[in-house]
Amino acid sequence: MNRKASFPPIVARDTRLLLLGSLPGEASLRATRYYAHPQNQFWRLVGAAIGREDLHDLEYEARLVALQKAQVGLWDVVADAVRPGSLDGAIRDHRANDLVALISALPSLAAIGFNGGTAARIGRRLIEGQVSLRMFDLPSSSPAYTLPYAEKRARWMQLRSILAEDGKFSDI
Repeated sequence: MNRKASFPPIVARDTRLLLLGSLPGEASLRATRYYAHPQNQFWRLVGAAIGREDLHDLEYEARLVALQKAQVGLWDVVADAVRPGSLDGAIRDHRANDLVALISALPSLAAIGFNGGTAARIGRRLIEGQVSLRMFDLPSSSPAYTLPYAEKRARWMQLRSILAEDGKFSDI
């Protein structure tokens, strides 16, 4: 079975919040872009958190620009793995991304948000005790995780506090 690999990180030197998924699903791998499945709620959730409710309506490159302006970066905890289909529960024989190296290259980083339980489990194991950042375990944006959208959104909104610290969201 072929190994599936994550994409390169999307970060800038001033990234304050790093959002980490597990490993791109089939739709994302085919499109070669993060969170490409039309039912994945990532762009709606992160858009709400950064104050861009229209984020999911933008073209992919414009979404990335909006994230960069909001000082939000993206990556995955798994570098590559064997996984039939898209479900995290099917990930086998994974190799982790070097999260500590990336984090050390981001001097403005204040927090990490893990998109889903698998990302949190693997990611925390890789970085706990090595970095002193706030970490948020977020409900998965995947359509396979059936928590109602309103509940997911409420939990993702806690990310605004990270971005508000530099005055970006003074209305919070």
